[in-house]
Order: sequence, then structure tokens, then C-alpha cells
Amino acid sequence: MKTVRLTETGSYDGLALLDEAVPTPGPTDVLIRVHAASLNFRDTIIAKGTYPGPLKDRPVPLSDGAGEVVAVGREVSRIAVGDRVTANCHVHWIAGSLLPEYRNHSVGMTLDGMLSEYALLHENAILRIPDYLSYVEAASLPCAAVSAWTALHVAEPLRPGQTVLVQGTGGVALFGLQIARTFGARVLAITSSELKAQKLRELGADEVVNYNEFPDWSKQILEITDGRGVDKVVEIGGEATIQQSAACTRIGGEIGLVGFVSGFGGGLAPIAIMSRALQLKGVSVGPRQNFEALLAAMAVSETRPVIDSVYPFTDYKDAYRHLESGSHVGKVAIELP
Repeated sequence: MKTVRLTETGSYDGLALLDEAVPTPGPTDVLIRVHAASLNFRDTIIAKGTYPGPLKDRPVPLSDGAGEVVAVGREVSRIAVGDRVTANCHVHWIAGSLLPEYRNHSVGMTLDGMLSEYALLHENAILRIPDYLSYVEAASLPCAAVSAWTALHVAEPLRPGQTVLVQGTGGVALFGLQIARTFGARVLAITSSELKAQKLRELGADEVVNYNEFPDWSKQILEITDGRGVDKVVEIGGEATIQQSAACTRIGGEIGLVGFVSGFGGGLAPIAIMSRALQLKGVSVGPRQNFEALLAAMAVSETRPVIDSVYPFTDYKDAYRHLESGSHVGKVAIELP
């Protein structure tokens, strides 16, 4: 099989296309013929060597992918040959809170990932995908969509009529928008250009604030909400956005901290959390239970992920560069032959 491995970190030149033997399933393993994979922001910084999480030696990158089951181990009971499937990012995190040991079985980081013609994973990670989704669409879900779902359910379930704030036009932001609309929530968004603002409106955003035009965009969000603030924030920016996110979240509101695309700092003062009684939670994607709930909700509404672009397998480095450019709207995917 053809597979990509991160042979060294520092640049995309460390991503090498190799010929390897197709792996053989152990008793509880599932072998997937991968038809599509997708990129997340963290994949770019993993390749650059600046990701703070654990990483195995020479991993096959990408946590996100989808394909067809071609073989299963003798003890596998949840999945059968021929099933169309994807996989949860943390293999053994099925439900409940994140435990340290779950990080030791993370697809594309501590375990080989999806940028390969075949992927071998424990059956605990595997989920069947709805019939209406293509492999490319399903491959966009494991990290970004599940993170958005988890961020919208920090302490209490998302409810109709609540107001949600999303940031930008990347995968997590757009999934947050789509999920919130499915629940009948009002969606506010911030972005960097009128072109991206128009795309957000087309997808259902009720109000969009251009943060280049309004650097103190939290004031605009408060004005839109009549001073009350939003109920929930899907926080993606990190350093450049966390303070303003806190400032425009209602008293008792929730912030699901998903990303750090603008940096690891931020300097959020304790008083900013205390004075508004905010519930702030770091989101590390989520358990398989969340993914199952997401897929069930998507199947009812037949929500389709927003795919920015699809690259052929041989052009995988171009896919990385395009995502890093920040010009994308939605998910950047790679289709395997």
C-alpha cells in the first residue's frame, strides 16, 4: 500500500510517501480501505513540530478519514466487512470525561492515522456513517465536527432559542454554525472579510461581525444581543480572541475552548471568569458517544459538511499548504484512489 509518514518534523518536506505492506488485523482490529481523509489545523503544526501533545515516532498523520471495512479480527463484534465507516480520534474514549490514558491512543499522533490507503484501528474507535454522506464528507467529521458538538454542550445541552458565537470559517466554526442551526439556535459569527461573511450568512449565520473592521468586536456582539451576551461560544482563536469571547458571553454562559489558531497565550484574567460566572472548558475533541450523537442528529437533518477543496492523494502537501494559508472556507480533504 501507499502510505504517508512524518519522517521528521520542521516542514512539510518531512512528509514522505512510502510503500509498505498492508497490515493484518489482530483479534480486536478493523482494517479500513481509506477512501478519503481530511486536515485540521493541528495537523499543520504537528508537521512543523510545534504541537504540544504526544507524538509517536514516524506516525502516519491525520486523525480524520473514512472508508470501507475490508477485514476484521476474530473477536470484533461491532463492525462487519463492507461497512462504511469513520473513526473517533481517541480510540478508547467511549463516554464520560477525558482520562490521561486516552491520549495514549490518539489517531494520527500516538497511533498511525488516515493518510494511507489502509488504516488499522481497534474496533472501539469505529463508527458507521450515514448512507447519505460521501466518504469525503464523512472524513471531515472526526475532529472538527465532534469538537464543535462538544463545545456546544459544555455544561448544559444546546437548546432552541439560545445564541451561539462562532469564530471564522474553518471546519470547527462551520460545524458549530450548522449544529446550532439544527438545534434552532441563533448564530453570530466573526470573520475577516466580507466574502467570508457572505458565506457564513448563506450557511445560516444571523449576524456577522468583521473583526478587521471592528477590532473590538465583542462590543458589537454585546450590542447585537442587547447587552446580554451570547449563551455559548465555540472558541477557536485562542490568544487573540479569548479575552473578547469572555467579555461578550452572558453571565453564567459557556465557552468551549477548542483551538489556538492565533497562539497559545491570551492572558484571560480570573476576574473576567468570576465576574460573569463563566463556565470555561477545554475541549479535546470528545468521546465516541458524542460522535454517535452528532451522526444521529446529522442523519435526521441530512446536514452536509462544507468542503472547501479536495486534493488527490499525490498532492497531499498542497492540501497542507492550502489549509495553512487560511484562505479556506470549510474542510480541506484528500481523496485516495
